[in-house]
Amino acid sequence: MFAKRTDLALEARELWQESAGKTTRLAGVKATKRKQEGYPVTRVDILDQRGEEALGKPRGTYLTVDLTTFWQRREDFFQRAVRAVGTPLKELVPTEGPVLVVGLGNRAMTPDAVGPLAADHVLVTRHLISAMPRQFSGFRPVSVLRTGVLGTTGVESAESVRGLSAEVKPACVIAVDALASRRTGRVCAAVQLSDTGIIPGSGVGNHRSPLNAGTLGVPVISIGVPTVVDSATLAADLLEESGITDYDAKALQASRQNLMVTPRDIDQQVRDLGKVIGYGINWALQDLEIDEMNALLS
Repeated sequence: MFAKRTDLALEARELWQESAGKTTRLAGVKATKRKQEGYPVTRVDILDQRGEEALGKPRGTYLTVDLTTFWQRREDFFQRAVRAVGTPLKELVPTEGPVLVVGLGNRAMTPDAVGPLAADHVLVTRHLISAMPRQFSGFRPVSVLRTGVLGTTGVESAESVRGLSAEVKPACVIAVDALASRRTGRVCAAVQLSDTGIIPGSGVGNHRSPLNAGTLGVPVISIGVPTVVDSATLAADLLEESGITDYDAKALQASRQNLMVTPRDIDQQVRDLGKVIGYGINWALQDLEIDEMNALLS
């Protein structure tokens, strides 16, 4: 069977159901759905080793916010999207202590620029609390790191984050990166939040050392946006949607190259979602309304 690629726990569960049959119960995995600010949110909890083996992901909580209607730009669409991302993030982060936000990825490669663009909109407060304690005493200490990529820095992202974490001693790390989706309809239309950490570069097939509690010694919350679809996965899905199920899976697997498919307006979509995520992080960490964030970030 052809192994379809996805970084989304929601889609990994869908793939398992497709292969096992919709009536088959998936042991070790619990899924629930709700709405947040009008946007659907799917929560997938991988509970034990059976769930890990079935979905190929570490046990933990995975929350996927469906932002498909965000692009219809209805009334208050941005504010609602910020709260839809920020509210579940608040459920995952510790309630107290400093936070290190890490923007992973390559600003020069648009599908991989989600992390750096989101970091641009995060309110950095650690230095302000030290310099002006009276004015900023009510803020949570937040630091931001844009790691760059190995090809331009010569330093693994995990090495950079470990070094800075040892210095600032955060209560948790929030890492933002690009992901790969199985479905084109979810590209730039979903945000996945997880308490299991992340492998930098996974969205564009450039896997590096993981960032998680085991490697950093503190909780790592990941925020990911699917910006690409693996070309072989897309081909397999299109064949199946056309009623062709007896294709040569081995040949398709063997022809898989480092080729990704992304929307033609990816630059605008990534900029918009980077802002949503950055503001969503502020919403989760600081007691601020969006108008106040605008004023502080302007």
